[in-house]
Amino acid sequence: MNTAPLAWVNGSDAPEKPSLNIGYMALTDCASVVVAATQGFAQQHGLTLNLKRQGSWAGLRDKLASGELDAAHCLYGLVYAVHLGIGGVPASDLAVLMGLNQNAQAINLSPALQRKGVTSPEALAQQVHQHGARLTFAQTFPTGTHAMWLYYWLASQGIHPLHDVTSVVVPPAQMAAHIQAGRIDGFCVGEPWAAAAISQGQGFTLATSQSIWPDHPEKVLACTRAFAEHNPNSARALVKAVLAASRFIEQSPENLRSTAQLLSGSAYLDTPLENVEPRLLGNYQDGLGNAWHDRHALRLFDQGRANLPYLSDGMWFMTQFRRWGLLRDDPDYLGVARQVQQLTLYREAADALGVPCPESAMRSSLLIDGTRWDGTDPYAYARSFRLHALGHAPDAQVGL
Repeated sequence: MNTAPLAWVNGSDAPEKPSLNIGYMALTDCASVVVAATQGFAQQHGLTLNLKRQGSWAGLRDKLASGELDAAHCLYGLVYAVHLGIGGVPASDLAVLMGLNQNAQAINLSPALQRKGVTSPEALAQQVHQHGARLTFAQTFPTGTHAMWLYYWLASQGIHPLHDVTSVVVPPAQMAAHIQAGRIDGFCVGEPWAAAAISQGQGFTLATSQSIWPDHPEKVLACTRAFAEHNPNSARALVKAVLAASRFIEQSPENLRSTAQLLSGSAYLDTPLENVEPRLLGNYQDGLGNAWHDRHALRLFDQGRANLPYLSDGMWFMTQFRRWGLLRDDPDYLGVARQVQQLTLYREAADALGVPCPESAMRSSLLIDGTRWDGTDPYAYARSFRLHALGHAPDAQVGL
């Protein structure tokens, strides 16, 4: 008999499993997980976090689903795809414990396109439709956030992501090398790899993900639902530790800079500090001579707004799976989201830390193409787009 929930009711919140294996990818948005594990936050909540760097999202997925990893820094869309049985492995009940961040991914184009003057969305659309160029774009996982941002952005420019261009999967840290070798013409990836490509002379940033959806959901802290159910105290302590670390990082510019220094080290991102720190601080330059401070740069905490596992955020990814034909039928959007998002557990952890929680688990957002997403009618939303995989026009007419 599993007595763990009863133990919580009776006042004991000692973690059932005090030593946890935590997977992460070498990306700036793993920051709160790394800080929680290495700067004492996990220990404050009775945990030891054993960080396990992964080489690809597919490898992380396999180890998370099998239980080799107890939890992981994970793509939002990966969790839902595996749960729905379209994630490249047998369906597995994965769970979202909390959001880890918002914003801070980027779409870059190659130096070859830059030399041709393809430095704007309009020029890219012209290259595809008028010059007949068959361009290849990389993303990091077929149902991941980067694939969805890339598809959404291309479609907003009248470029059909399934017919007008070729989409391939490349691990994040390998993007610049693939650009240099001429294997891809552009990519969508998380930092620091878009900034790193620019510093290596391998192209420029054409769009940020926050220009597609300001304060969009991005990475999550994921586990199997079995882990959350069998080890609720461990799961709650893990959320507390990562949430406290997230709050600490954003308390001051000094904390952000020290986090950038930590992440740049060989144990984590293994890249020069100048590839990590500027965009972590919100200071962007695009490789074309433009520089700005981004109002919607990486958010790891934002008073808890970046961390609540909103039901509407999870539902959005399912609408895009449906839009692009990854799902043949509509799922029970709200029902699935309620299964995956561990809202009660998150709220308990946040309340214990004094982190505010909005009452509603839905939020409203305006995206780049003028559509508003608020989770109220996912069925209609999935069908509302001019470009989609459902009953699309023949290839020659797509985007006209």
